[in-house]
Amino acid sequence: MPLIPDKRYFSIGEASDLCRVKSHVLRYWEQEFSQLKPVKRRGNRRYYQQRDIQIARDIRHLLYDQGFTIQGARQQLAGKGRALASLNDNAVAADSLAAVRRELESIVQLLTP
Repeated sequence: MPLIPDKRYFSIGEASDLCRVKSHVLRYWEQEFSQLKPVKRRGNRRYYQQRDIQIARDIRHLLYDQGFTIQGARQQLAGKGRALASLNDNAVAADSLAAVRRELESIVQLLTP
């Protein structure tokens, strides 16, 4: 899967490219999975946030890679919603710590004669 760019909002076309599914699939998943709620603006245009992209990727993984049915994937997301959020938070924290460590190492190199 491609990396999620550091943007606040994504159009449905961008979201479908990032999740490697077609736009109509994302619209269908919005009806089937309560966790997937993109912001709707003027003209009912959908704007996905990074959280929505990650949820859609999780849904895709459950359906396409692990072979769950819609109902099964819905139950997995409901049961593991907290666990998935925790894992995502841990990944973000690990990335932040790695960035801080790199910055501190560069400061040490500047201070070392």
